[in-house]
Amino acid sequence: MLDDIERKLYSRQIMMFGEEGQEKLKNATVLVAGCGGLGSPIIHYLAVAGIGHIRFVDKDTVEMSNLNRQILHWHRDIGKGKSQSAEEKLAELNPNIELEAFNTEISAENIDELIQGADIIVDALDNYETRMLLNRAAIRQSVPLVHGAVHGFHGQLTTVIPGKTPCIECLIPEKPPKEVFPIIGCTAGVVGTIQANEVIKYLLDEEGLHTGHIVIWDGKNGTLEKMRICRRPDCPECGHL
Repeated sequence: MLDDIERKLYSRQIMMFGEEGQEKLKNATVLVAGCGGLGSPIIHYLAVAGIGHIRFVDKDTVEMSNLNRQILHWHRDIGKGKSQSAEEKLAELNPNIELEAFNTEISAENIDELIQGADIIVDALDNYETRMLLNRAAIRQSVPLVHGAVHGFHGQLTTVIPGKTPCIECLIPEKPPKEVFPIIGCTAGVVGTIQANEVIKYLLDEEGLHTGHIVIWDGKNGTLEKMRICRRPDCPECGHL
């Protein structure tokens, strides 16, 4: 049940989906993989929306070059673990929720434990191998996964429902070349915010999830386009489902 503080804090949302909907958010557990450019707006908006239990993981430390886009991290946080930095800000943003911060690398050894109990997973990564590890575990445990990626003025996202929609392997079958890629902060802000919106819609059983297609953000032209994607029968991850 919501208490009086929560009713006041979430009053504008309760106008939209009632106390029953707000309680769904309060009772939910979300895993966010990455606390950087995408992870920052994702976790921020999930926290202020009242997601009751947010679990986030990142192995990196805050660097000067992160600050143009990773809005949860400030100059005073340089050298600090990103998960710790994020936890400190989120605890002030919303002390009514539970936070679990993991300063570790996602691996085959810990992925199942990290996912355990999560209602939905958010991919806020910039590493192909780890992204595919997350995709594989989400399929194995039948947990929905919201994928996002950014580059320069452009970004993309899709929501994976294991067994029903294309997975990330269907979308990105080959490893892209490693690079230090250009990025402007507002690109991560736009894509990350849409990812957070996807999570909230899913938890509230709302229609309009970005499943079966990829959303492409073009920041130069200020446009969003949808492109249909199909499951690959030969996909090594989801083709057998």
